[in-house]
Amino acid sequence: MLSIQRLCQCITAIILLQTGLATNINDQILFGPTEGDKKDSPWCKDVFYARMYVPQNSTGSEKPLPVFHRDGWLYAMKDKDPTLWAIQKNNNGRYFISSPHPSGVSHWWYKYDRNIAVSQYNYQVKEVSFAEAVESSKPSSKPSTKLTIFWDDQCLVIPDDESKPLLMLSQSACDPIILEFSEPLQWKSPNETCKHEKTMLDWIDPHTYTSGWWLRRDKVERDSRYIRFNFEALCQRVIHLCPGADAIAACRKIDGGFNRVFIFTLNNAKQLVARLPFLLAGPTKLATASEVATIRYLQAKTSIPVPRVLDWHNDAADADNLIGTEYIIMDHAAGVPLSEKWHEMTGDQQVRCIDAIYRTIKEAVDLEFPAFGSIYFNNTLDSQYSKYLDDDFCIGPRCSTRYWDCNPGEDRYYDNAKPNHGPWTSLDEYCDGLIDAGISRVPTANTEVEKKPFYHGSVQTHLRLLEDARIVLRQIAADSRIQSAASPLLFHPDLHMRNIFVSEDDPSLITGIIDWQAASIEPAFWYSDEVPDFATGDEIYTDTFELSSQFLTPKLSGPRLMNENLFRPFRYCYRTWKDGAVALRHELIETSRHWRELGIEGQCVYPMPTPEELAKHEREYRLFEAAQNLRRDLAGLLNTASDGWVPLEAWEATKLTHKELFNGMLQAVLINPDQDDDEPVKDEKTLRSIWPFDIDG
Repeated sequence: MLSIQRLCQCITAIILLQTGLATNINDQILFGPTEGDKKDSPWCKDVFYARMYVPQNSTGSEKPLPVFHRDGWLYAMKDKDPTLWAIQKNNNGRYFISSPHPSGVSHWWYKYDRNIAVSQYNYQVKEVSFAEAVESSKPSSKPSTKLTIFWDDQCLVIPDDESKPLLMLSQSACDPIILEFSEPLQWKSPNETCKHEKTMLDWIDPHTYTSGWWLRRDKVERDSRYIRFNFEALCQRVIHLCPGADAIAACRKIDGGFNRVFIFTLNNAKQLVARLPFLLAGPTKLATASEVATIRYLQAKTSIPVPRVLDWHNDAADADNLIGTEYIIMDHAAGVPLSEKWHEMTGDQQVRCIDAIYRTIKEAVDLEFPAFGSIYFNNTLDSQYSKYLDDDFCIGPRCSTRYWDCNPGEDRYYDNAKPNHGPWTSLDEYCDGLIDAGISRVPTANTEVEKKPFYHGSVQTHLRLLEDARIVLRQIAADSRIQSAASPLLFHPDLHMRNIFVSEDDPSLITGIIDWQAASIEPAFWYSDEVPDFATGDEIYTDTFELSSQFLTPKLSGPRLMNENLFRPFRYCYRTWKDGAVALRHELIETSRHWRELGIEGQCVYPMPTPEELAKHEREYRLFEAAQNLRRDLAGLLNTASDGWVPLEAWEATKLTHKELFNGMLQAVLINPDQDDDEPVKDEKTLRSIWPFDIDG
């Protein structure tokens, strides 16, 4: 019997051979107008041209390839094929043309490499600056050429020849830090300079998510990341907050999972960062208020290097908020991201860096708190919703998507349990918060919901199981070992290399830790299963992480040394409607079965199922495991996130491969009707029910 993972690997290998994705194609695309093109051609409105060179071709012949611009995308027409081939850019800054051929078996990649360096430009006055664009990776028979780029009336243009169009440079939707060729501008006359009304900031789409697509619920995901606000007001506010600057010299837009970030470089060379949260980042008003309060609290109580907040607003509807959305404007972190330096560092530097990270974060871990929840300023909340911390700060509701209606397509229902967002002063209260969060996800009986796998369970099954779990969690929470591992602890929610800044000269020196959004006070054991990316790979990193954590942050490392099975029921109870009832039921069964081994006093109140119930559960759990393995394996094979997110440059290829993977697996299921009883996926209906991404048709 082929496992799902092995089946995925086999099908992927076949697809790569069929489509030519495994073939190394070295075609180069060189942009520039071709001669003899008719200006009245229907394809010559907003037209680019490219020549396709094939280095393997001994004749060195050139092949013109018309390329045009439409709706923010570049498209090409290959020969007389009416199919539009989208031009995109990969992470290395190379252009490629990617689109499935109508036959469904061909897939072409053409690379284009042009390194552009723009220097000493001025965004406020009509000064002309110069830079060189060197075309590289050409066939060896053609020498590298240099093109002049100059700044002309707030746009960058490239003149190949005064008799030919000017090509304007704009910021790429694929990678905003890299400039790409955009619509052509015509000379007004051979001796006249071309003018354009738009500034470089006009080529940024500040409202729309432009970093990728999703294989599942793409429209829902993209819509949830759309932000309507006044970008010009944001720019003016940034300038106002930077003494000595009167203009923005450059702006980089970064779309993250929960925020849109703009990195502004002003004309005095200072950099400021504006962070605008998406609606799915957390509860409106509270999430931003808590993030700022947490940063200010850390700055007041520790020496952890956190960038200074210069301005913020947590009410999009406030008339005084001219920007029109929640925002935080702060200093740019000093140094460089650890993710950019890690692989250049020596082993000794890496070890010293890990030690420095935990010496830095130790100050937060050592803080004492009277309750679980999120940090706020005292004037943010009514006293009935908060616990006093000091004269300036308090602990209030936990502003996590775990407890609020933030995630698209995941509504909350409060018919069976009242909202329970915290704060919580005891572990029992905290456990009730987890259970009530799980109950709030369960719809009412008459609510129309999308089809679920058969292991998912009915509304009543979920409600009954969650109430059983409430009692079991309280039993476990009463254990003295759990109590000692549950001290309230403030920790960074995403302590990975991208959020840690280090010195350019000495990367073992920590210069900043960013992105404290959703940082909260949780039981210490909640963080016990988290391993940062800098602690993976070589054994020396893992050992250094374990030793640093153990000696510098014992409150954090203590739960890591305990039996993980003691904590597993806590991790599934609030998300049963998302995972399926079978996941939490399995944890309760295993906990009850090993109750004595776990050393918990008394007898588990959750009864062991009958043999018939256990057999039914095991069938359901096998399918649940198959679904989890399928999601993980597909994400690995498609090189995508577990939620199906795909970067722009890989979208067309990933869509094609995803479709072929499903069709190949479906055929494997259909041609093996006599599978044994242990095989969880036996028919098309079951396969479709656990397939994690959208299937066309």
